This record gives sequence, structure tokens and C-alpha cells, in this order.
Amino acid sequence: MDLKLAGKKAVVLGGTRGIGRAVADTLAEEGVDVAICARKADQVTEAVDALKAKGVNATGGSVDVTDGDALKNWIASVGEEFGGIDILVSNAGAMAQGGDEAAWKQNFDLDVLAAVNGFEAAEPFLREAAKTNGDASFVIIASIAAATADNASSYGPMKATLIHMAKGLARQHAKRGIRANTVSPGAVYFEGGVWHQVEQNMPDFFKQTMAGHPMGRMASPQDVADAAVFLASPRSSYTSGSNLIIDGAAINRVNY
Repeated sequence: MDLKLAGKKAVVLGGTRGIGRAVADTLAEEGVDVAICARKADQVTEAVDALKAKGVNATGGSVDVTDGDALKNWIASVGEEFGGIDILVSNAGAMAQGGDEAAWKQNFDLDVLAAVNGFEAAEPFLREAAKTNGDASFVIIASIAAATADNASSYGPMKATLIHMAKGLARQHAKRGIRANTVSPGAVYFEGGVWHQVEQNMPDFFKQTMAGHPMGRMASPQDVADAAVFLASPRSSYTSGSNLIIDGAAINRVNY
């Protein structure tokens, strides 16, 4: 299926590893020019070189997305450099699991405010893209933790905030042709990721968790990226305000 993405311009927040890197790679493979940001400059450089090798224009910045002004300025510079932005993907996440004030603040600053500030900076470019091409898209990576709770962790509520925000943006900007959706993964396994670390350091807990997955495995970053890129594409031009769960039927919640 042609996703009708060739020639579009995308910005991915947190695009050097895991889900964000898979999203950036998949967009590039579809012919999209891609800009990525992350904190570590060496990882940004490596990822940008790999994206360019796919035959698209790519750029990157070493940006702390909790610095609102720095993030906004970087996105604006990308929009000017690329001559527009059609797609914004917010993937940056703190992964703080605690219930103390520090964990709440870390998740709020990194997960929520990065998405808020990122959209604010990209919105003029997205609006122009929608006006010119009929479609522009904002995709946020959330989590199934938004709908499950075993304790008062800050992680799930902040992901729920993102889902609520996306619904509001979807309705607010529908007439302008800007769509907003979330993708909510379950457990995602990749080398160097959280569940890889759990496997190494807490093998019994890892085996117990795996046993609870109906498909017998966790998601790969590519599983999530494929869903995110589809939602970002014009093939999903009438999908807005949705939360797409990618968990291999791990939770029994009925989504209606």
C-alpha cells in the first residue's frame, strides 16, 4: 500500500533509539524528510547519517525537550530549513515509575510539556501543510498504562493526559485539516530498553511478565512504528482523536 508520504516533512522528538528511531527510519523509508532530536549529540549524528543513507533529507539536534524555548526554536528552525512540516511525532518520555514529587514532575516535564511545546511550535507549519496538501498530522506515543493501575505511579496518569490532550486537539483543529492521534504500546522490547534491562537484572519477573502475554512476546519498536506511521499518513486522513492500542491483546479492557 502506498501511504502517500513521499516528499513530506516530519519531526520526531526522541528519535535516536527504540520506538522513536523506528518511527524515523520507517518515515524515511517511505520517502519522508526527517528531523530528529535527542539529548546525546553522538546518537543524533549516527541516526541522522543512517537516515540520509536511505536517500532522504535528514537533520537533527541535540535538544533537551524539557527546555521549552530550546525545543520551540529547534522546531521552528527545522520548519524553515525543510520548507514546512507535515508530521510531528512526540515520542520523548521520562519512563519515571515512582509516585513521589520528583517522578511526577519528570514525567510531566518530559512527556506532557514536550508534546505541548512541540505542537505549539509546529502548529503554524502543520496548518500551512494542511491548507496546501489537505492533511497534516500530530502523533503522540502514549501507553496502555494510561488505563491500568496497580499503584499511584505518575507514569500512567501522564500518559492518560496525552491521550486526553490529543482528543482535544483533534476536535479543535479538525476544520483546519490537522489530525491528532495517540498510539499506546504495551511492553516494548529492544536492546538497551527497559525490558531488556529487566530481563538481565530481574529474570524471574521478566519470565512472569512474558507468560502473561497472549502472543508469547512483547512488541518490537517496529510494531509500534508501523502503527504510528500509518496514522501519520494521508491514508488515515479521516482518523483523528483516536488512541490505537498496540499490546498484542495483553490487557482485557474493551476499547469503545
